[in-house]
Amino acid sequence: MPLHAWSSAKYTFPLPDGHRFPIAKYALLRERVLVDGIVPAKRPPRVPIVLSKREIRAIFRQLSGECRLSAELMYGSGLRVLECVSLRVKDVDLDRREIVVRGGKGDRDRRTPIAESCVPALARQLKSREEEFRRDTRLGIRASGISDALMRKYPNADAEWRWQYVMAAARTFVDASGVRRRHHFHETSVQRAVKAAADGLGITKRARCQSFRHSFATHLLESGSDIRTVQELLGHTDLRTTMIYTHVLNKGGLGVRSPADDL
Repeated sequence: MPLHAWSSAKYTFPLPDGHRFPIAKYALLRERVLVDGIVPAKRPPRVPIVLSKREIRAIFRQLSGECRLSAELMYGSGLRVLECVSLRVKDVDLDRREIVVRGGKGDRDRRTPIAESCVPALARQLKSREEEFRRDTRLGIRASGISDALMRKYPNADAEWRWQYVMAAARTFVDASGVRRRHHFHETSVQRAVKAAADGLGITKRARCQSFRHSFATHLLESGSDIRTVQELLGHTDLRTTMIYTHVLNKGGLGVRSPADDL
């Protein structure tokens, strides 16, 4: 029986004060007991799916607008899809050609480069967003996703240009306090567009948004970049996480010449 089924009134037990407590919630709150000789199962490592440069170029040609820019940033800067669509204006430095990823996986910040090929499209996107921001300001539309602690420190932050999303949603919403806000471009739109592009091209690999990040790391290592540098750009805490990309290299341990080639 699924866990949510146990949360119904039927599956409860009485408390001393007369109330009844769901069995499912009790099961979740119980402290885990380790049994000697039983080791928790570990997820086996999987080889990442890496696209060739030809496949990446073909997918880019099938995309447009925010979806294409997102795909170019994921491959050009090694961003995750949510990191990409939630970028704010203040974290993009076109002069220094770098992006600051705020609160990435594990709530860690990091810096990553902007590819020269992405600069023109990113500059056009920022110009378009600035025009939209001016219209939003006149209509009283503010940015979303700013924490309460930050709003207490900077009460007008959600109305400032620097805190706006680089890629914003087309529609706005009204929050619980009655303020109309604009969220970032939704990541599922990018995921659907990338999947449709790859499927339409007949790419047999399971090409998804994460494949661009895998390809970024693998192609850097193939070009001779230091693995420690790649680890820092990807935001990995453990080098062993980055080492998985050495399994898909065309050079190195798996890049040896097969004896079958000498037959």
